[in-house]
Amino acid sequence: MADDHTRRRFIAGTGIALGTTLAGCTGSSSDEATDTTDAATTSGDPSTDEGTASAETAETTTDTGPYSVDLSPVGTVEFDSVPETVFTIYPQYFDMAVALGHGEKVNAVYVPEMTGTTLNHYCEHLDGVSIEWEGLADPLSDGLGKERLYAHSSDVHLADPAWVSTQEGWDQGDIDEISNQLGPWLGNFYSGTQGQPPEGYSDYQYYDLWELFGKVAEVFRERERYEALDAVHTDLVETIQSQLPPKEDRPTAVRATLSGDGSTFWTYHLNKPGYWLADTRPLGANDAFAEEDWGGLWGTVDYETMLEADPDVILHLWGMTPNYSMADTRAMLEDNEAGQQLKAVQNDRVYPAGMRYQGPIMNLFQLEMGAKQLYPEIFGEWPTYEDGEHYPEIPEGERLFDREKVAQIVTQ
Repeated sequence: MADDHTRRRFIAGTGIALGTTLAGCTGSSSDEATDTTDAATTSGDPSTDEGTASAETAETTTDTGPYSVDLSPVGTVEFDSVPETVFTIYPQYFDMAVALGHGEKVNAVYVPEMTGTTLNHYCEHLDGVSIEWEGLADPLSDGLGKERLYAHSSDVHLADPAWVSTQEGWDQGDIDEISNQLGPWLGNFYSGTQGQPPEGYSDYQYYDLWELFGKVAEVFRERERYEALDAVHTDLVETIQSQLPPKEDRPTAVRATLSGDGSTFWTYHLNKPGYWLADTRPLGANDAFAEEDWGGLWGTVDYETMLEADPDVILHLWGMTPNYSMADTRAMLEDNEAGQQLKAVQNDRVYPAGMRYQGPIMNLFQLEMGAKQLYPEIFGEWPTYEDGEHYPEIPEGERLFDREKVAQIVTQ
């Protein structure tokens, strides 16, 4: 099976880029069906999780010659040289490639307009970093087909073969065929919720977001960039957590998405394990639905249930993306008899949140954003945000991480 330490090799330079690729990164549908069962439980104070990711995940390598990367569930993958063409599915890998200065190599990403636009909302504040997403393929627009991967002929596929094996039309033979004929798989999906992988992957290992980022940095031989960005992240988390009030004094909050017709909420836990929560768990807010067992990371609740929980803060997932209007969301809440009674609505504490599918750049901004939305008296008020705008300008003295430093790391 794919979780055995199978050694695979590819020859870089054989891939053919398809369509318009990304530029300027070195200076110049509903997703719910893909969520998996949360098989882990939270222990201790969640605000102490997600502290420092180990920089040891990226081993020192020389600039030339073969090298290898080890990642569950694939095992050990050998490379002759740094990949020139990269196929991604979920946006965290696209974000990682951009952060490591290799974003122009990516030829596919989930919902390019949403992913590219949202990432650009953040990169607006990183001098010299921008993304041109037009022309990128959406690997899931018509289902993940083998012919799509052959059309791209990529040197590496930053995707989890265990997850691919659950998609229609895929079996282990197809997965091996792509790896042998095109380029290897390298990704880890089920760490997103620490959910149960499919049968045959009993040795599956879980990683946090920044550990996974370290593994991708190994693929691109970018240990120095990774360590520099990891240091920024570590400092940001320590800055936030060192100032958090006692648990009993923290606000109650929910991460939720209002349905398009305004009738129900998709709700998500804040503090469970998994890298989908890498921007909420370190903030340690009190999850208004902490005791709810939805059989997974998310559930569906009505207004009555939401009013019973009555959180201090509503973090509206996808609110910073072009897929949702915060103005319309607030209007629907205010027009609903139960919605208008919610404390978060009455106190104007319904805020836009970003994407769960976050890589390092999104994670830095979304940690800062969440800290200000949850604890304005400590970290400064969250500025007014209008639909379609970039991430708001934060006064220099109220920023929680150094934008110039991050930009220099990405563009060096």
